[in-house]
Amino acid sequence: MNRRRMLAQMLAIGAAPMIMTSARAQGLPNKPFTLIVPFAPGGNLDVVARAVAPALEQHLGRNVIVDNRPGAGGVIGASAVARADADGSMLLVTTPNAIVVLPRMTKTNYKLASFAPVGLVSTTALVIVVKGNDTRFKDVRALLDFAKANPGKVASGHAGPGTTNHMATLQLEDAAGIKLNQVPYKGSAPALVDLLGGQIDMVVDQLTSSAPHIQSGALRAIAVMSRDRDPSLANVPTLRESGLANFDATTATTLLAPSGTPAAVVETINTALRKALAEEQVKKRLLTVGSIARSSTSKEVADRLAQEDARAQTLAASGRLKAAE
Repeated sequence: MNRRRMLAQMLAIGAAPMIMTSARAQGLPNKPFTLIVPFAPGGNLDVVARAVAPALEQHLGRNVIVDNRPGAGGVIGASAVARADADGSMLLVTTPNAIVVLPRMTKTNYKLASFAPVGLVSTTALVIVVKGNDTRFKDVRALLDFAKANPGKVASGHAGPGTTNHMATLQLEDAAGIKLNQVPYKGSAPALVDLLGGQIDMVVDQLTSSAPHIQSGALRAIAVMSRDRDPSLANVPTLRESGLANFDATTATTLLAPSGTPAAVVETINTALRKALAEEQVKKRLLTVGSIARSSTSKEVADRLAQEDARAQTLAASGRLKAAE
């Protein structure tokens, strides 16, 4: 009898971790998770999603698939998540612009209220890159001076209307008093391809997607757009240092679920995401591609999006937001 009790106790102890795991997974859909990246492969959001996905998969206890759905500056991918089942199995990896800016620039079937904020993933510096052997623009001052003397002559690529890259380019035009020939693409990767091929003169891009080309020497970063220099580009000055006082532009990557996703599911995914971002290998992976892991609560993301939404509303009211430049 004692042996039976001991055996029962041992079995109960052994089953405890499984029970706890089951409890943690309670409410999660019993199917793979899909991270929708609304831009082409190779861009900032794609790189960040693929860096985080394996660790997120481990902590969720579900397969995690990265699915690129580029087009319309992020609208196609965002629309897919907005109309997905509200069970948390389909998530959007995005910047705030696709959610709060694009609906004010074009007709979309979603708005900010169509999504449930899950958590912050990372922040990434924005950089101005030119072709590595472009002798015209040895530094950003030379580019800005040329652009000011030749309005519309500098072809500047970005990831699409309403993206962070686009908004930063508009901010650059205002701060420097210049007019660029803005060329929109379906993501950073195709813009960089055309820059490498000489079809355009510069690209405003996230460091994540530009880093490999900068490291190879094919592209050259001539300015960092954030407040401070980026550790991985210690020799590249900020726009502030180049004469544009108070200039600051960065990219924040967030994870969103469809509106109506149960709060318990959102919290479970948030917990798994924060654990994934705390792993040293994930941090290192993000750093190697120019991004910094930044976790948060779902409320903190909601507050951040509300601030971005208010800013977009102001820009829209002033007529600054247009579908094409």
